[in-house]
Amino acid sequence: MSILNYITWDVSPSIFSIGAFEVRWYGLLFALAFVFGQRILTKIYVAEGRTEGDVDVITLYMIIGTVVGARLGHTLFYQPEYYLSNPIEILKIWEGGLASHGATIGILLALWLFSRKQKFDYMWVLDRIVIVVALGGALIRLGNLMNSEIFGRPTDLPWGFIFVRQSEYSHVPRHPTQLYESLSVFLLFVLLYWLWKKYKEALPRGLLFGIFVTALFSFRFVVEFLKEVQVEKEETMALNIGQQLSIPLILVGLFILFRVWQNPKPALPGGRLEDQPDGRQKADTRKV
Repeated sequence: MSILNYITWDVSPSIFSIGAFEVRWYGLLFALAFVFGQRILTKIYVAEGRTEGDVDVITLYMIIGTVVGARLGHTLFYQPEYYLSNPIEILKIWEGGLASHGATIGILLALWLFSRKQKFDYMWVLDRIVIVVALGGALIRLGNLMNSEIFGRPTDLPWGFIFVRQSEYSHVPRHPTQLYESLSVFLLFVLLYWLWKKYKEALPRGLLFGIFVTALFSFRFVVEFLKEVQVEKEETMALNIGQQLSIPLILVGLFILFRVWQNPKPALPGGRLEDQPDGRQKADTRKV
């Protein structure tokens, strides 16, 4: 007989408030994702001959790409009818509504612009940024847990959570899918960082990015079977929106890994296009 039947989760999403000013766990963990990410990325860049200034610039691109992409992803993927009819609501990020698939697209576009402007090899940038993105994803999913949101379907497993603050769903224990995702992405961070730390000079170009995209969205695809639907229209779908959006990203990751296996190429030292003869032309011929 199990001693633990379920876990009662009744944590306030607010850390403290002073009048109208409020600090919430989600906002803090979201901010910490960038703070810790910048510190780790600085260590990586300096070790490979780049400067802290490069990290400051890429962090700005990352923040903009993440926030804009996540918000537009939510509005266009999950509730396009509502937001296209009420476009001013798109700006109200503080009311919630961020999508990780949208953040992924936003980050990819932002880093492409960064690489083009700063003359970096795009895949070199992606191979290193996914290390800190994995850590950030783990922290943000903890933020979802603190908000008692994006939880799973009912379960009789002893680690099921009763989300007291979601009164409509609080009658039975549910899969803590936020923890499942947070733990899996944290382990992915550990793996990617270890691979970079131990083999950075020998890692083929694209390997870390391919591993990250394939593993992250494969697990996301599987765990979606345990989640409650996010929007009403998902109730009639064989695969929900998160799963449909994960499939093309999994295929991209597998394609990158296949290319790495088929024709491994060494990364440019420090990702420097400017150090290569006719660097711009070489950048154009190095397929992503």
